[in-house]
Amino acid sequence: MNMKKKLIYAIMLTSALFVGCNDEFLEGEQTNVLTAEGIAEYSGDYPELLDGSLNGITSLIIEPFGITGNRHFDFGQKMVDIWTDMVSGDMALSGSAYGWYNDAANLIFTVDYTQEENDITWKYYYRIISIANNVIASSGGNDAEPESDEAKRILGQAKIYRAYAYFYLLQLYQGAYDPNQEVLPFFNGDVYSLEKVAAGDIYAQVVSDLTDAIGLLDNYTRTLKSQVDKTVAQGFLAYTYAAMGNFADAKIQADNVIASGYPMTTAGQLAFPGAGSGFNDVNTASWIWGYDLVEDLGHQLVDWWGQIDCFTYSYAWAGDYKSIDDLLYSQIPAGDVRKGQFGTGTAALQPINKFFDPARTIGGQYIITTDLIHMRVEEFYLLSAECAARTGGEPAAKTMMIDFLTPRVGAAEASATITPLSGQALLDEIYLQTRIELWGEGKTFFAMKRNQATVTRGSNHVYRANESFAYDSDEMTFQIPQSEIDNNPSITGQN
Repeated sequence: MNMKKKLIYAIMLTSALFVGCNDEFLEGEQTNVLTAEGIAEYSGDYPELLDGSLNGITSLIIEPFGITGNRHFDFGQKMVDIWTDMVSGDMALSGSAYGWYNDAANLIFTVDYTQEENDITWKYYYRIISIANNVIASSGGNDAEPESDEAKRILGQAKIYRAYAYFYLLQLYQGAYDPNQEVLPFFNGDVYSLEKVAAGDIYAQVVSDLTDAIGLLDNYTRTLKSQVDKTVAQGFLAYTYAAMGNFADAKIQADNVIASGYPMTTAGQLAFPGAGSGFNDVNTASWIWGYDLVEDLGHQLVDWWGQIDCFTYSYAWAGDYKSIDDLLYSQIPAGDVRKGQFGTGTAALQPINKFFDPARTIGGQYIITTDLIHMRVEEFYLLSAECAARTGGEPAAKTMMIDFLTPRVGAAEASATITPLSGQALLDEIYLQTRIELWGEGKTFFAMKRNQATVTRGSNHVYRANESFAYDSDEMTFQIPQSEIDNNPSITGQN
């Protein structure tokens, strides 16, 4: 049995464990629910229970209908990636036939707490936190020091997942970093607070979890890129420190990711017709974290590819077009290989040469086997350069940016672009390159917040074209959902 099918069957086993336990196993409890207490009691004899919980998180991250059961933009982390790319303005909804992204593109859900996008996002991340908390509690709690490599792996991965979820909640639901602002309910196994807790306390938990995970996973070698490991933890820790304004420690962690050995994406891989192009294969050497979608999983329309790729049976083919913002596109030099990532498929400026099914037949891919990217090494070259520029290391930042740009624009153009820059102009260029490089990957929202940027949309948006929005405006921040306001008397207002 190959590893892809093993993971599929592990997910199926997880589902069976959680809904099909017999009376004897959970005597005195509801037999269709495996509780945290049940996991904790039996995990010593059945360690696969904890592994099953971790596989459940891995599945939820890419699961169609995972929260709602029926909404076509509900498919895990990549649904959030699209929403943040649209909110930040770099991804334009350039045509709308079905309306799934109207409230995101029109910046309605970010100012209206009754909109379902807020609720789905909130429930998605808090569900991951709940599962991770159960695994951590069953592994001995927050301060546990497991001895076996397997126990270290389980605890380390659970802490990464909890940190990942809290990190995203902090980025989405707080307008600007303020450690003293009370922002979110907080649960970590030791603390159970329905009231909002100060952002600084939650950031401290994220840093603690990721630091612990780096140590716990030091000797772990994964078999699939869908499994989080030490390098993924270092990547999230770099992002976390940067969001806190601690750019010195952010640079250390970004450099640790770079030193882990992932090579940069080649010039050919960046755009069709280059060798290995398509951003569709988890085996691409620069990918740090991603998911191998195989036919047995049965992903179809309700998937990230079903929204972005016009070569897939998708909304991007049928009328809900996602394009690069034309103002951002105009800032890509003509000789930059990344300018060729965008063109006309079923609409102008679609990512037809960045993200595509290899068969390249319009509307052709029905069962989706193109893979999902969550993290790649270029993110940390860009973040390291940004942090260096912010901490008195402009020469190092310039060297890194010239090396980064050379395969994309050529050595002469890279040097001519970067060498004259300093101060804010250098930071602005790094931010621009981050937006270009990571278009469609769900990362430029973080960069907008870090850079305290004002975003100005181009002309090819169906909604709010040519308008500008500050990074900390209501339009750039998710709303605590109505379900939480209605059901949690400890929360009476927004952040």
